[in-house]
Amino acid sequence: MPSSREPSGLTTVDEHLANILKRISALPTYQQPLMDALGLPVAEDIHSPVALPIFDNSAMDGYAVVFRDVADASAERPVHLPVVGEIAAGQTRIFAMSPGTAVRIMTGAPIPQGCDAVVPFEWTDEGVAQVLIHRAPGLGEHVRRAGEEISKGDLLMPKGTMVGARQLGLLASVGFGQVPTPPRPRVVVLSTGSELVDPGSPLGRDSIFDANSYLLAAAAKSAGAIAYRVASVSDDPDSFSEAINDQLVRADVVVTSGGVSKGTHDVVKEVLRELGTVDFLEVAMQPGKPQGFGVIGEDATPIFTLPGNPVSSYISFEVFVVPALRKMMGREPYARPLVRASCTTDLTSMRGRRQFLRAQIAAGPGGAKVTPVGGAGSHLVAGLSGANALIVIAEDITRVEAGQPVPVMMLDREF
Repeated sequence: MPSSREPSGLTTVDEHLANILKRISALPTYQQPLMDALGLPVAEDIHSPVALPIFDNSAMDGYAVVFRDVADASAERPVHLPVVGEIAAGQTRIFAMSPGTAVRIMTGAPIPQGCDAVVPFEWTDEGVAQVLIHRAPGLGEHVRRAGEEISKGDLLMPKGTMVGARQLGLLASVGFGQVPTPPRPRVVVLSTGSELVDPGSPLGRDSIFDANSYLLAAAAKSAGAIAYRVASVSDDPDSFSEAINDQLVRADVVVTSGGVSKGTHDVVKEVLRELGTVDFLEVAMQPGKPQGFGVIGEDATPIFTLPGNPVSSYISFEVFVVPALRKMMGREPYARPLVRASCTTDLTSMRGRRQFLRAQIAAGPGGAKVTPVGGAGSHLVAGLSGANALIVIAEDITRVEAGQPVPVMMLDREF
């Protein structure tokens, strides 16, 4: 999407995001347990340490036989064989069979020596001491040979492959208990404001519930990070400094909301400006103009200071923080891809600002259609809750006609 700069000197969305990603590095990789690796990319090529199947085994519940003994079996001329044993999955003793006999065998059980076909129960009378076989298998039928799917040393996953449920199952099937991946970033989320109280607590006359810390912690968790929500901090510089310093020990990223505008009680700006490592700027976007980004502490922990209004805060998180978290985890693409959908209503937008409108997108017979939801105010959380997408209107567009295709950011789609 094209970027532009207003005469007033606002930083564009693209410039701010590029600066963030330039200063964010992927976290060092290490061996992680399989379940912890879910949703993360492998950090190196993964080769199989074993063949798969590991040993010859039965693909069916039935009878292990010597093929030539049953090659002519049919409903008209069934074959009778004595049953000399039974093998279940997990049986460790070696079993050998002689021609002219059958062995009952369960799915996954090791094939006995001498067997070269398995007759399913459905093709027999399911006898125990003697079996009547009325249909002939093919040579090697229903026998899974060792290594027929994967040979030892085969490449299972190239570096960068995302570990989903199916990939995790494959890793487990060849014996991996852990794999090398980047860790999930630990994100500390806190809101500032003396008016904030935790949900479930009594409200004062001029108090409001702290929604932002829950909203942003949930968004961080949805992005694949480990989220730590901190109770709201009052508009007191010492309290804010103490809260930040206490949390750095467990943070790979800090996200604050509130205290970054131009008010006299914008404690976040007041405290972090003294450090000289955080830049506060105005970004050419609506909502979400006041932004801040930099590093704090001895370990130069990245910190995002987001606006206090819930909609502004959430959209800022999706546009700037999510790409940073994905880069730290080695997940590409960093930013949510945009799709095109037909807008159902006329829209207007301020020139020089990239507008993000809460919306509902739905598939239809004529293609995807998108409709704005909620009002324009950045405090209107009900509209945000009802949205599953954001309409993105470029800086140089001031009007969109109903029926015109527009770029849409899908909020609930995995990418």
